[in-house]
Amino acid sequence: MNIQPNPKAAILTEIMLAVFRLQGRLLKKGDELVKPLNLTSARWQVMGAVALAGKPLSAPQIAEAMGITRQGAQKQLNKMEKDGFFERCLNPYHQSSPLYALTDLGIRSFSDAMALETVWADGLVTDLPLQRLHETLQTLNVIHEQLDSPVPKKGDR
Repeated sequence: MNIQPNPKAAILTEIMLAVFRLQGRLLKKGDELVKPLNLTSARWQVMGAVALAGKPLSAPQIAEAMGITRQGAQKQLNKMEKDGFFERCLNPYHQSSPLYALTDLGIRSFSDAMALETVWADGLVTDLPLQRLHETLQTLNVIHEQLDSPVPKKGDR
């Protein structure tokens, strides 16, 4: 059985594949960028969730904010707490799910990572028009919202 997608769906499939490839490259290059700070892309991502929220978060909240699994977030939090980047705080809403706050080391390291990222990003966008970047962001955000719709089941057409 060969189902031909409509032209817009075919382009969306190409976008999905491009995003998967981009994610892999971003993680690899991100690892290179933050390695001197004793970070990885995964650690940087977890730190970013808390830094951008401006308040301590639980592992499930971090996972949701960054599109990673709760187990993945917890694994990084455990390592980073041991290394001094995070500290646990009591969660008044859920005793078995502590909140994690950046320590002074975590705040400095995240700030240093973002300073490196700013220089890196400036170089990456040199030849890209601002309008095109806005359109790309808008399109990706719309696709992200559309992903809340149910996925088809086997036998659906």
